Amino acid sequence: MSETTTLGVGSRVRHPAYGEGVVVKLYKAAYDVVFMSHGMKPVGRDFSGWDVIERIEPDEAVSFNEAEEALVRILRTYNGIQETTELGDRWDGGTLILKPGEEGMATKEMPIDTFFHKIVMVRDRLRVMEQRINSSSMTDEEKVNLQQYITRIYGSLTSFNVLFRRKEDHFKGSKG
Repeated sequence: MSETTTLGVGSRVRHPAYGEGVVVKLYKAAYDVVFMSHGMKPVGRDFSGWDVIERIEPDEAVSFNEAEEALVRILRTYNGIQETTELGDRWDGGTLILKPGEEGMATKEMPIDTFFHKIVMVRDRLRVMEQRINSSSMTDEEKVNLQQYITRIYGSLTSFNVLFRRKEDHFKGSKG
């Protein structure tokens, strides 16, 4: 890379093998870049195979907080996690009651927001699994098979969509 294209700390990049990352340190001939699933890797300054998502000038004073904020944005994007996933208004303060069919057995109650939080965690973990599958070294056939299985899992979870405030947060299975 020429001097005019040098990246500064906090610059966001997309590497063909490592995915999205953030430049955290500059050296004479390389950068230290933190990647989501590969950790910190040195990358030569002359490497031209990546896309620069957000460039920060190297002579700009970049605070640790600015670099950290860039990394947090990437982590949220990588994990597919939105800022907040909200419980529908009609469920606020509600209780989930599980009543056994067998006489004499006690019911189980829990705040519906606790149950909802667990459902959201399942969804978010499925999204991370999808991303890891897609970036893995498996064959395309293996990836498609696992992706179809995950889609069927999402379909099984669509019954819980009634709990979500926003439609864009819903589980979506395969159509037909």
